[in-house]
Amino acid sequence: MTKRGGIGGLKAAAKDQLLAAGRASRKAGLERKFDRMVPKETERRTASTAFDFGTLDEVRQLKIQRAAADILKIESPFFRSHEVRAAAHTQIDGREYINFSSYDYCGLNGDPRVTEAAKAATDTFGTSVSASRVVSGERPFHREFEAAIAHYLGVEDAVVMVSGHATNVTTIGHLLKKDDLVLTDAFIHNSIVEGVRLSGATRLTFRHNDLDHLEELLSKSRSSFDRVLIAVEGLYSMDGDSPPLAKLVRLKNRYDAWLLVDEAHALGVVGETGRGLAERDGVDPNAVEIWMGTLSKTLSSCGGFIAGSSSLVEYLKATAPGFVFSVGLPPASTAAALAALKILDEEPERVTKLVENGQHFLKTAKAAGLDTGTSEGLAVVPIIIGDSILAAVVSHRLSEAGLNVQPIIYPAVPEKAARLRFFINSTHTFEDIERAVELTATCLKLAASEGEGLKLLANSLAR
Repeated sequence: MTKRGGIGGLKAAAKDQLLAAGRASRKAGLERKFDRMVPKETERRTASTAFDFGTLDEVRQLKIQRAAADILKIESPFFRSHEVRAAAHTQIDGREYINFSSYDYCGLNGDPRVTEAAKAATDTFGTSVSASRVVSGERPFHREFEAAIAHYLGVEDAVVMVSGHATNVTTIGHLLKKDDLVLTDAFIHNSIVEGVRLSGATRLTFRHNDLDHLEELLSKSRSSFDRVLIAVEGLYSMDGDSPPLAKLVRLKNRYDAWLLVDEAHALGVVGETGRGLAERDGVDPNAVEIWMGTLSKTLSSCGGFIAGSSSLVEYLKATAPGFVFSVGLPPASTAAALAALKILDEEPERVTKLVENGQHFLKTAKAAGLDTGTSEGLAVVPIIIGDSILAAVVSHRLSEAGLNVQPIIYPAVPEKAARLRFFINSTHTFEDIERAVELTATCLKLAASEGEGLKLLANSLAR
């Protein structure tokens, strides 16, 4: 039985076309189906019932997307339950898949040393520290990890928090004010956007990795603001490329700005031993004001950290709401991240193998005529499709063929940039990679031959 699914990428005009197509069709009673599935916000509720959020326009949009997926007979690629540890291969609904949807870049999730460290911490300290660290949730492993990550990155200190997304939100939201300016790359992560919004600072966006445009904005705007922050990613999670750090440092110094580098996807990936942009570009890491990273990718845990000067860390620990008013990181999570970091430091060959795999994927995909955008062939390689419906269809057909890869569709990326996003791990084999590229090229060619997005949907409606 085909599961109910959901796809995105339907802008207002496309939604209107879909609804018009539904009304025009008399086959299978599609008009009644849309009317049942998409109630209007103007419908009244009785005094004895709570507000029906299903009538919100935003929720109606989701229901329209699900109806479109039903018509195309594709199941949702989202929230699929993995029944084993998801590594280079995984199991879903009893079936094995080659898996390209895992952040486990260096294959440390499930390493016996990491697992044992988590178990030992749980045995000693329990499953939670049961309080904010400021109050009574401080444990020895918190400072041990913070000292270890600071040493690994080559800076003075670090502070670890319970959520990667919240780390950016609370840090930026706390450090910047309404009289300040934040300049962000056009492809910056949502957590940074939300942090700027919380701060009340003005936000200007420069074209992706275009530092000439960044300087143009700085020269025009710097004098109008108090503090200025430039925010970039060490490895962009949608495109798999990175900015030139040395030029960024020169620019921020010239215009008296701070620099934040989000290395969520760069740690363990970029640089000869995985220490990120500073290692790759030969820049003193202490020249950057704020290093941000997460524990949920290479470090096989959960949480986030800020690294930099001891003064910055001390200030955040004393005053940042997301740290002060949040429970401390759990024992198992902290111990797992610490163990993973130690292994990464001792076994840099994991990074070497990851780079080999990423380069092989990039080379093979390009040879097959696939559009990999600006990816540098490290841990993230997109296959640009340029149509959200088509991306969802190809992802579904790849799943049927035993390949697990997620579509990234509008509004997560612009409609013309809809894609499949492949996460490369050090544990993938060349055979895994070559099979993935072959299947993707075949499925994309077949789906494209049947018609682009809305045409494909219209043809399904007509059948």
